[in-house]
Parts: sequence; structure tokens; C-alpha cells
Amino acid sequence: MIENKKILVLGMARSGYHVAKLLASKNKIIVTDRSEQKEELVNELTNLGVTFIKNDTGIELLDDSIDLLIKNPGIEPTHPCVKKAMELGIPIVNEMEVAYHYLPANTKIIGITGSNGKTTTTTILYNLLKLHNIDAILGGNIGYPLSEVVATVKDNSVLVLEISDHQLFNLQRFKTDISILTNLCPTHLDFHGNYENYINVKKKIFNHHDESNKAFINFKNEDSLKITKDIKSKKIYFNNEANYYDEKGIYIDGELVVSLKNIKIKGSHNYENILAALMGLKEFAFDKEIIKNYLQNFNGVEHRIEVVDANIEVDFYNDSKATNPTSTLTALKTMTKPTRLILGGMERNQDFNELNDEINIVSCIYAIGEVTDRIAEYALSKNIQCVKCYTLDKAMEYIKKDLVNGEAVLLSPASASWDQYDKFETRGEEFKKLVENLFE
Repeated sequence: MIENKKILVLGMARSGYHVAKLLASKNKIIVTDRSEQKEELVNELTNLGVTFIKNDTGIELLDDSIDLLIKNPGIEPTHPCVKKAMELGIPIVNEMEVAYHYLPANTKIIGITGSNGKTTTTTILYNLLKLHNIDAILGGNIGYPLSEVVATVKDNSVLVLEISDHQLFNLQRFKTDISILTNLCPTHLDFHGNYENYINVKKKIFNHHDESNKAFINFKNEDSLKITKDIKSKKIYFNNEANYYDEKGIYIDGELVVSLKNIKIKGSHNYENILAALMGLKEFAFDKEIIKNYLQNFNGVEHRIEVVDANIEVDFYNDSKATNPTSTLTALKTMTKPTRLILGGMERNQDFNELNDEINIVSCIYAIGEVTDRIAEYALSKNIQCVKCYTLDKAMEYIKKDLVNGEAVLLSPASASWDQYDKFETRGEEFKKLVENLFE
């Protein structure tokens, strides 16, 4: 518990709002953000005794009277306020670390992280636990801050948390009982500086583990094996000779659990995510019929190769969650028709050459965002037609003119959305609306 502290919350968003509410009754809280916030949210915090101050950096609000800085996970470690807090010796944490200390002592925590697939894995595992009548609670990077859901956690609840590298960065005493690492590949290097820093932050999902805690690790991912060599957890592998998928189905301990024909979502990446989720599920319950029935009807995660119905003979896919080239490569592997690819967003020095193995399915690239010019250079090097659109709505205008029946249109940007959108979900929602209105 945190009491009688003066705390600065850097960055409002959903996590800052909820952690301020959690701590308000027994601490002096100041929340700062560079953007104006919804009046009703500010009024609610004010009524709880929380002060909200709009400020570009928050640095003027930070002095040695502050006991704790709670940083929004997306704020970079080079931020002026963060650097000043470090100089002053003020502890820096995030809302997940804070909320962890408000959980019942016997809460079981499953933490899922990885460069790709963590949202799908988290969603499948959570839903299957619920279907097995396990008191499971969903939270973390999937959209429900731990400080928001902590009040609903009871004795013996199972907390299923998607945990991003940004969240892991400022975790200190936080500890899971079970950790699942889906895979690792270079991403978010602008935040971490280099890949080595990134994977070492991901390793924190195993912090404070001993042999009583379990780590589920992707055996076919070299970097996952590399960073887990010296962890103290009991290591259990998937994508190996015992826990795997093939052209027939998915197997746990060498036994067929579900046939691929009974799985609605397709693609090797999805089978791998299901496999990881089933590994976690097996620790609590395991009914094959429940698993089969669920997977027969599971449509996948919104914004992740999501089918968008346009009522024409063209397939539209919303893959806005693809914020790095590895995710886009995965999406391209699922395409079976000539594909018009909408690519681009925030400049993060991403390497579009990572798409080379599957880029031949692409008939035209529509480049958007800060990386538009660099994408055009990449397309030229691959002898692929490219239209510089800069914005998503312009891309859709060009696509409307170019479309031919029997093709596919894929929004899979391989880039973060923050140059033009507040989050990738907003980008995906705009795409779906544009598709809906395309032929009105």
C-alpha cells in the first residue's frame, strides 16, 4: 500500500487516470499531461482531491518534495521529467507496479509478453479459463490497466495480463506466477535504443521467479531461448517435439487437442498463439470439447488481420495492430490473392526489407505517414508500384480507383500510429469506416 506520499503522475491516458483514482484517498496526487483531457474525467479526479495540470513536460512540477513519479508506459526514458526524477533520486514506476501491491496475496498472475501474438494469446487464454469456470480477470496492455481492475480481484482469482515492453521497463517488485513469452524480434528500438536493451527488458517478465514459477517459452525462437538460459523458473517449451502444431492439428504432450479444421482463425502465427494459450490453460483446467467449441467460433482479435465486410468481391483486412515489419510479414503470409498493401506510419527506423520473403503477393503499395518517402524507395528497389498517399483517407481514394474484383486490400502498416493517431485502434477504426463508405 502507498500512503502519505506526494505523487506526480506523468501522462493521463487511461492508466494515469485509474492509478490516480486508486491512490487518491491516502495520498496527494498531481496528474500532468501535455494535452487537454475530457472535462468529466478531470472533474471526477478533482472531486477525489486530485490536481490535474496541463503542462508540456511536467518538469516544472517536479522537485524534491515529490516522493514518487508514476510514468505512463509510453513515455520514453529520455523524457526531461524522467531524467530530472533520476537526478533527484525519485523512484520511477508505472501503474502496473503500483497496482500489484494492492492485490490479494494469493492472486495467481499469468503474464504474457512477446514481440507478436501476445494480444491473441492473452484473449484466447482468458476466454478459455472463463469457459472452464475459472475466476479469471483480464488486464494490462490489452486495454484494462491493472489499477482499473484491481478492485475486482478476489482471493484465488487468476489474473491474465498482457504486458508490453513499455510496461516491463518500469516494473520493480512485480512478479508473475506463470510467464508466457510468445516470441522476440526487433521492434520498439526507438524507445530502447537497441535490440539488446529491448530483449533484456522483455526478460523482466521472469523477474523474481524461482523453480516454483513456470515459464512457457517458444522453442523455435532463438532469441527467446537466448534470454531465458539463466532464468530460475521451471522452463516448459512449446513449438517443440511434445507441444506443437502440424497440418492436422495442435498437440499438447504429444496428444491431439484440436484439429485445424475445427479452428476458425487460420495461419501458422495463430496456431502458435493457440498453442501458447493452451500451455497456460493446462495449469488450471483442460476440457478438449470446450476448447474445440471455442476455437470453432473465435474470429480473432480486432485490428489483427480482421476481415472487414465490404459486400463486394474484394477482401479487406484490418491489420492496424501490425506496428512492426515482422507483424506485417505474418499478415502477408496469410494472403492468397493479389494484395494492395497500405504501409507506413511513424518513423522508428523499421527495416521494410524484412517483408522481402512475402512481398511478391503485393501488387501495389500505398504509402502513408512519416515513412512515406522511405517506403517509396523500398517499393522501387523491389520493382513494385507505389503510390505516395501520406494519409489513410487518400490511400483509400486511390484504392477505390484501382480496385479489381478478386483482389485483397490489406492495412498492415509495419509502423506505429502515433504520427497521425493516438493509438493503432483509432487507425483501424478509421480504415473500417472508410471501407464501409467506399462504394456508397
